[in-house]
Amino acid sequence: MAGRVQPVLAGVVTALVGFASSFTVVLAGLRAAGASDAQAASGLLALCVASGLVAAWLGWRYRIPMSAAWSTPGAALLVATGPPPGGWRVAVGAFLVSGVLIVAAGLFPPLGRAVAAIPKPVAGAMLAGVLLPLCTAPVRALVELPVVAGPVVVGWLLLHRFARRWAVPGALVVAVVAIALTAPPAGLTGAALIPSITLTAPAWNASALVGLALPLFLVTMAAQNVPGMAVLVGYGYRPPFGAALRTTGLASLLAAPAGGHAVNLAAITAALAAGPDAHPDPERRWIASVTAGAGLAVLGLGAGVATTLVAVAPPILIEAVAGLALLGALATALASAVTDPATREAAVVTFVVTASGVTLIGVGGAFWGLVAGCLMLLLFHHRQPAAPEQPAPAERGGRWGHSSGGRSATPTAKRTRPSATDPIRSAGT
Repeated sequence: MAGRVQPVLAGVVTALVGFASSFTVVLAGLRAAGASDAQAASGLLALCVASGLVAAWLGWRYRIPMSAAWSTPGAALLVATGPPPGGWRVAVGAFLVSGVLIVAAGLFPPLGRAVAAIPKPVAGAMLAGVLLPLCTAPVRALVELPVVAGPVVVGWLLLHRFARRWAVPGALVVAVVAIALTAPPAGLTGAALIPSITLTAPAWNASALVGLALPLFLVTMAAQNVPGMAVLVGYGYRPPFGAALRTTGLASLLAAPAGGHAVNLAAITAALAAGPDAHPDPERRWIASVTAGAGLAVLGLGAGVATTLVAVAPPILIEAVAGLALLGALATALASAVTDPATREAAVVTFVVTASGVTLIGVGGAFWGLVAGCLMLLLFHHRQPAAPEQPAPAERGGRWGHSSGGRSATPTAKRTRPSATDPIRSAGT
């Protein structure tokens, strides 16, 4: 019994942190795409239930802590893109197409590898450009609403220093208190305790398919599914990547008519369930992911109250909380974009075009940023001089290049553990 308490508690923490840290991003994204308050609440509920069922199923089926979540970068993309031509129905159609592409990536491994083959600096720069508008919101909120936003930012800073895991949830609690004290009482009394599912008939047009569906698929794959798989591989697991993509893609298809934009493997909170804090025995950590899935589904019942709070709050305050939640992701994306000097200029071009928010022939900046970055690589990569090969010293031993007196310096554990550098090849299909 004692062996089950630790992973169960870890699963509860994973669900709470995952929900509280980014549900504001989801609501902001759905509303930016044209959803009404009822449709946004329905979408949040659908995402919670779909993600929870996926995590519970994958964890129980494969005995691996495969956590699932909504696409937080995908929600940020919705904020950056705005309502597509044709409104909310067209956005729902784009969600469906993105889900079909995720299923296709699970059915055809070369497609998944092709997405993973997008140069990391370009992918990181595109993600950074998508996240930037939300990540600047805390600064704008401090200028526009200093009395309300100041305590939120201060609370985030203090918790980020002393209890980093709870920094964003703590900032959210401060924001909720501020909203309750400043919002009109009539606005809070009408909160629905249990949200209802609101189905939307999808519609499609070419600009939304290129400008929203394709970037949503790419961002979800590059910023959620591939890193989520890498986390599991890094902890020594061999997760079935193809099965995970098929399952999350199917869940995305089912959630889309109710307003859910994308279901995927968790990346930000994946380590909470897969790491040693969940349980010393890796064979028992799957209990944490199953518990997290059940907890997330239950938390979805609060989507109506959450949406009401967001609706009565100043929009800039909600964007500020969402921006605080995404600062870590922005830092990681920027670091990935500019690490390699050979591709730094292409990454900067991708970042600038994406962050500009331009729309050309109905297609948003995320797509054009990706195109611009890849064109920069194609045009100028051949100018980079090839580094001369250095002969290996006679005493160099082992694949890691450490001197070991003629013996291999490769630790046994390193040879038996899958590599996290290529999670798609390392994981099962």
